Amino acid sequence: MRARDLGVAIGEHPTGPHNAITDVAGVRVGHTTITSDDPHTVRTGVTVVIPHEHIWTEPVFAGAHRLNGSGELTGLEWIRESGELTTAIGLTNTHSVGVVRDELVAAQVRARGEGAYWSLPVVGETYDGLLNDINGFHVRPEHVRSALDNASGEPPAEGNVGGGTGMICHGFKGGIGTASRITDTMAGRYTVGVLVQANHGRRERLRINGVPVGERIGAAEVPLPELPARYEPGSGSIIVIVATDAPLLPHQCTRVAQRSALAVSRLGGSGEQYSGDLMLAFSTGNRGIPPYAWDENTATSRPEIPLRMVAPQLMTRLFDLTIEATEEAIVNAMVAATTMTGRNGFTVHALDHDLLRHALSPTARTLQEIP
Repeated sequence: MRARDLGVAIGEHPTGPHNAITDVAGVRVGHTTITSDDPHTVRTGVTVVIPHEHIWTEPVFAGAHRLNGSGELTGLEWIRESGELTTAIGLTNTHSVGVVRDELVAAQVRARGEGAYWSLPVVGETYDGLLNDINGFHVRPEHVRSALDNASGEPPAEGNVGGGTGMICHGFKGGIGTASRITDTMAGRYTVGVLVQANHGRRERLRINGVPVGERIGAAEVPLPELPARYEPGSGSIIVIVATDAPLLPHQCTRVAQRSALAVSRLGGSGEQYSGDLMLAFSTGNRGIPPYAWDENTATSRPEIPLRMVAPQLMTRLFDLTIEATEEAIVNAMVAATTMTGRNGFTVHALDHDLLRHALSPTARTLQEIP
């Protein structure tokens, strides 16, 4: 079930064929979901986003943005320095970043063999410790390998899957969500796809298409999670991954990543004190960047690389596509998620589909006024 299945459409631009990040040609997504109740309550996993088949040897341009820094997205310093994304992207829980990073390094070694190169993988995290035994370190290298091996160009599963398994969004069950937008230009069609791991926000601030859904679906209609003492509402984080086949240079990727944060805000996220809200955008539109290792032959025989760049006048349209796709990806994460009970009986309820439809009624101010 997705937002559009409920009649909830966001924005004015058309979606890609599957309304998913994998509408960007070559992008693949894989999940490993880990759930168990004995001997530990495990509600976690790994999601990987592979920009293209040869990412281990052929970087793509990328850029990043920080809305709030109470979180981690590894590898960003090299992206900021070089403008290049050199690995697949991993998403997981806060205390499993290291093992996912290490296995992505191992994956690159398997792809490239031994040699004088280095790897700085990109791995993002959000905190699932309310539902998951996060200190049990249940994500292991084989889970990362499985996500890589099973990565597909098909529309990825959403909700309680992969790295999003134990996540909470605006007081409802959250997780993985995705969406896409397309636009036609004189140079051809460009696609923007987004995948989020949504674990952020407060219920009362949730807005969908400008409607105060979080106020209309209050605790009386869908119970709020009973947060532990001293756990600030809205804590948690969101990671946004934006992919496009538009030929962007690194500074343009950074600008696109920044605009995805506007979608988080439009839905009611405010970059709360303990919410790590981090965004990464990459472009597959400039292929042929050589591997990031010293190669004397390349340095002397190929000192220049021809590149393409989207005209500055088209960036506003790409910004709009990014904002719309990010908004819808977050809503898709909530719509797809199902109620979950986890560690110590902690329960997070899903966003009720009928209540959402009713809350979006153009004439209602409260649920009690809706026929």
